[in-house]
Amino acid sequence: MSGFKLGIVRLGRAAGKTKYALLDERDISLVDNYAFEAKVEVNKDGDGAKIYAFAYDMQRGRGTGQYLHDLLWERHSGGVAHGWKVVHRNGVTVDNRMENLMLLQDKCSVPSNEEPSNKNREQSLYWIAVQQLQGDPLEEVHMGLNQANQHLPEPLYNRYYNSNGEVLLTEEDTCVYYECHYPPCTNMEKEIREFSICGRCQEVRYCGTYCQQRDWPVHKRYCRERRHLLYRERSPER
Repeated sequence: MSGFKLGIVRLGRAAGKTKYALLDERDISLVDNYAFEAKVEVNKDGDGAKIYAFAYDMQRGRGTGQYLHDLLWERHSGGVAHGWKVVHRNGVTVDNRMENLMLLQDKCSVPSNEEPSNKNREQSLYWIAVQQLQGDPLEEVHMGLNQANQHLPEPLYNRYYNSNGEVLLTEEDTCVYYECHYPPCTNMEKEIREFSICGRCQEVRYCGTYCQQRDWPVHKRYCRERRHLLYRERSPER
């Protein structure tokens, strides 16, 4: 990423994995006053879901928060008139660099390049930035989200949503949309249980074999530990 100065903010867990938001260098200072989290928005027409970065002033509370892309647009370009919306040019809804944001009329559809093609997505800044992160995102969860976010007034936690946009208490419910588990990939299910599940740990899901193979060097340790734990739980007592 030579020549680029970007900020990446941890949003916590959503849709089965840890999410991050990409920011311009000039917006990194927001972390001093704002808390960030991942928020799932389910398409009302049943066409899957998307994950956005949500931000709120820590002094004023979560009720005053808004989507990060709206906050940044207002900060740098002014308010958004009625009938217009801020959208992401490349379709990566957590890539909140200003050059990736644009105004679009509500009645207009989002540009067709919603998700980078398999051929080009590895060259996207979000893909490159997330790959630079050290450590296993799943490992962060085991260490405890409170410890990783001590500056937040409330701990981040897993959120799962059904097709009606309702928050579910656990991931066990059958109406949950998943995002591909490979950290840089932002492909998300458009139908419930569309992605294939890891056959070993029976937990994480992938949009295809390419992402599953790329994620294996990091995922294998957790996958094997999880499998061993499940085996011990299911083994009959002697």
